[in-house]
Amino acid sequence: MKYRGRPAKYENPEDMQKLIVEYFNECAAEDKKPTVSGLGYILGMSRTDLMNYEKCFEYNRLKQYDDSVRQGFVNTIKDAKRFIESCLEDKLVNSSTTPIGLIFALKNNYGWVDKQEIVNTNNNIEVKLED
Repeated sequence: MKYRGRPAKYENPEDMQKLIVEYFNECAAEDKKPTVSGLGYILGMSRTDLMNYEKCFEYNRLKQYDDSVRQGFVNTIKDAKRFIESCLEDKLVNSSTTPIGLIFALKNNYGWVDKQEIVNTNNNIEVKLED
């Protein structure tokens, strides 16, 4: 059965990787931190489309490719996102700027959460009821 649907933007992960490397080099040259939205922009797709490529097996996307090519797209995007996460974390730790935007990006794109530790000490309380 012939695949029906919107054609993919890239024939192979290598074409996508070339643009990603250009984007990261451009960010470094301009002393800018890369972002997931910027990555999507340079690839000519929305952030949502980028996430769909990353989760193509889960969402049953990119069916026109065999599994090895689909896995190549997944790995390419995951590697790029790991690099962006590393850049954001570095800026969070080594910058004097307000971290609110960085924290927001890390929580929304990488699953970071505020960690709460609740310590429960078991204090024995004895209650005596008398008539």
